[in-house]
Amino acid sequence: MNPAAIGGGFNPNIPNAARMYDYFLGGKDNLPVDREAAQQVLRYVPEVPIGIRENRAFLQRAVRYLAGQGIRQFLDIGAGLPTQRNVHQVAGEYAPGARTVYVDNDPQVLAHARALLQDSPLVLVVEGDLRDPGRIMDDPDVRAHLDFSQPIAVLLLAIVHFVPDSDDPVGIIARIKESLVPGSHLALSHVVIDERPQAAPGVERVYQSASAPFVARMSDEVTPFFDGLELAEPGIVNLHEWRPDTHHFTPRLEQVGAYFLCGVGRIP
Repeated sequence: MNPAAIGGGFNPNIPNAARMYDYFLGGKDNLPVDREAAQQVLRYVPEVPIGIRENRAFLQRAVRYLAGQGIRQFLDIGAGLPTQRNVHQVAGEYAPGARTVYVDNDPQVLAHARALLQDSPLVLVVEGDLRDPGRIMDDPDVRAHLDFSQPIAVLLLAIVHFVPDSDDPVGIIARIKESLVPGSHLALSHVVIDERPQAAPGVERVYQSASAPFVARMSDEVTPFFDGLELAEPGIVNLHEWRPDTHHFTPRLEQVGAYFLCGVGRIP
């Protein structure tokens, strides 16, 4: 869920949203406090692991699509703990020589990523906070690794729903887009509560005690994040509906409404 770009420093007594995400994915980089909080979330929304797996699958399809559009530079803000088929791996498969920057501010995430990627000259890991987009986009190391005179794809996957309205997420996204040349792209995914608004308060309470607060939004509160973009087909849809490789959802899940929206758009 990539919320580590918002959380603070390491504290083994506070549930960490990035480690909870790792637990939902079936990973091992989590602590008992994370697993306890994650289990509380699952009591309200048992299908969370499905959505998170679909978010990872969307990441891979989106990067593949972007590579097909000629993108050779990727900026993943709120990268989260490394797992299988990360951005640079997919990009390298479909666009050899592509350069990737991972941004996070969680110490555990940064340590893991740097240890795994220290020998990868095409990959850079930097500390950054989504709530301070200017610092990320103007970071000298980021600008040394990526050529901002050429198109860049920025990935904001399962991260904006950890940015409260008081931090002006629309303004944050606008600041990111302003830093990019035409032909750049933005890929974004965001949980929405249209299908089960009654579960939102309980989930929000769990994350209020974690490293990053979860912000429950309806779909009409999320679509403005895509304003000004030329959306790739099929537009803003549920994760499993965005250019699926195969039809693999059960009829019950196919019939639900908006629950985890995503989209990819080009900056004109």
